[in-house]
Amino acid sequence: MSAARGAKACVAIVNRALTRITVLLACFLALGATCLTAQTLSPLAELDLDRSVLKDEGQGVRIELALSQPVPYRVLYLDNPLRLVVEFQEVNFDGHPPAGLGRSDRIEELHWGRFRPGWSRLVALVDVPLALEQSEAVRGPDGTGRIHFIFRPTNSADYESRVADSAGTIRSETPTAQSAPEPITRQRGDRPLRVTLDPGHGGIDPGAEAGKEREAHLVLGFGLELAERLRRAGMEVELTRTEDQFVPLEKRISIARAARADIFLSLHADALEEGTATGATIYKLDAEASEEAAVRLAERHDRADILAGLDLSGQDDEVAGVLMDLARQETRPRADRLAESLAAALKAAGLKMHRHPIQGADFSVLKSADIPSLLLELGFLSSEKDRERMADPAWRTAMQEAIAAALADWAVADAAEAALIRQ
Repeated sequence: MSAARGAKACVAIVNRALTRITVLLACFLALGATCLTAQTLSPLAELDLDRSVLKDEGQGVRIELALSQPVPYRVLYLDNPLRLVVEFQEVNFDGHPPAGLGRSDRIEELHWGRFRPGWSRLVALVDVPLALEQSEAVRGPDGTGRIHFIFRPTNSADYESRVADSAGTIRSETPTAQSAPEPITRQRGDRPLRVTLDPGHGGIDPGAEAGKEREAHLVLGFGLELAERLRRAGMEVELTRTEDQFVPLEKRISIARAARADIFLSLHADALEEGTATGATIYKLDAEASEEAAVRLAERHDRADILAGLDLSGQDDEVAGVLMDLARQETRPRADRLAESLAAALKAAGLKMHRHPIQGADFSVLKSADIPSLLLELGFLSSEKDRERMADPAWRTAMQEAIAAALADWAVADAAEAALIRQ
């Protein structure tokens, strides 16, 4: 080997070493003492649920996760309600229900899944303040990884201190509420209609589940198909998510506003008691829900953010709230007409609808002040007949064509009204 080639080889080795040191240093600085010292890792670690454990240990809780490889992680704390949050870079929880991990008297609910690109979350809703007593990450001889956590009861003052330490980190992923949003210019028929489609749930929040069906996957597939159908009809379409990723409720509205959307349509396929709900249902914003089922659905949708480690309640400025209510005075009747147009199109297409096809509900994703917004339950996973319909390509095509026709008809009438208002 020549001296020049030898020198180049040495430089390459040094550069690789510096890169690895930089990655590890960034890991420790970003994640703190609970971060695993990672070696060369591929982007995704697979969970081995059969070798993983959740169980009570004395007054505390033990969690053991068996992974295909070690991953960096960090432990964070939230209150109102009490939640333990473990972030991983990145674990694939797909196909593994949290209930399969085991149970603990201390943990009321357990959720996990993808939170944002490159990161996953495990969120445990606990009944008493718990704090991490011990964590250990072990690399097996075959390259697999195992992470042990032991959480013990702690006093309120200690827990509050941990919440304060976590607050800046865990909430930095969420947008803040807009104090006085700039109004969106109303469409007048002289440009393509702008539609934001919002496939519900995703990532750490799978939504309703029935058998092998997960709401988050079903509505994402439907939303992607619908987006292409609307584009072929000449509309501009933005989606709040295009993959299995958690998107906070506030961010979904922010995406629609950034796209200057004329319409926001959230897609769902929830689950309620058998016989309570079947067929497509259209929801518009109403603080006084028209049915008890709508109240329960609103609670479940908003609760998903809290259980994912986010809580944006109470962030609206009081003055901004008044301004937004004034803006809604014009937007609400437009949303009402959109709901009627959609219901008429679904009925004309002979599609199965709920006995009360248009209902009111206090869904957070419907609260945009200047974008007519609806939430469409395509059907309910708790209904076997609905599941069969939603899996049928012919039904999906008919539903998508009906939605496209309804949006187009509404746009013409809405533009005509805008012209009258200008006069």
